[in-house]
Amino acid sequence: MSVTYFKPRDRFDFSKDSLDIGNPLQWDRSHFLKHFFKRVFTIRDDRIDEFYQRHLAYYLSQHPDGKEQIFFKYFWSLIERQLKVLLGTNVYDEHHLRNEREIVRLQKFTSMLISLDRWNIHKSNDAVIAQQESEIFALKQEVTRLKADLKKATAFETEGYINIPEGYRNTVLHLHLQMQELKTPEGKELMFSQTQSVWMKMICKYFREGDKEINYETIRRYFPSDKREPGDKHADIPAKSKLFTINPAKKRS
Repeated sequence: MSVTYFKPRDRFDFSKDSLDIGNPLQWDRSHFLKHFFKRVFTIRDDRIDEFYQRHLAYYLSQHPDGKEQIFFKYFWSLIERQLKVLLGTNVYDEHHLRNEREIVRLQKFTSMLISLDRWNIHKSNDAVIAQQESEIFALKQEVTRLKADLKKATAFETEGYINIPEGYRNTVLHLHLQMQELKTPEGKELMFSQTQSVWMKMICKYFREGDKEINYETIRRYFPSDKREPGDKHADIPAKSKLFTINPAKKRS
């Protein structure tokens, strides 16, 4: 019975950070396991090892012939069994979020116990299966999160694109370069980006020339990272392609 392995809480012990099991007043010892896991799920992470050592010392004090291996095996079986129960719950369970928090806590306990396991008890078939189920659960949670992130990222994706007539790609590039120079009446940049790659990626992703993809490296020379010192590889838009000029609208009275 659990009460012979784990130290019960003393009566009238109202300390908030107690590691002992149970209530400070009268409580039913037949519900020991419920109180045990209530304590497991509430103690701080940095006291997990202390929790183990405290109850091990209690067990050995109550059983002169007892061995740590026996205590460890029983402790491990409790954590392993509850972890398997939680891993088997439906993700649509009304207590799903609480179950996830408790799974993470039990995984921290198993990590601590494995580090203390000199007897390789955790390598039993049931333990290995429980560990694998735990890892599978974590992977499923990660997949769910990644799918949600992907759904958000692709919410505005489209298979369509803006088509430029053959030979007029540079004309469109010139318009984009002009847009970078536009300013608001207050003198602020109308469209600001930290790097030129944003413009190039946007053009390559959403524009086509004669229904053909626009090569990133080909247009790169028109978008220097430093406009003050564009470098030898920079090229200006040819004059014949500068067909349009963007000018501020006249102020309306």
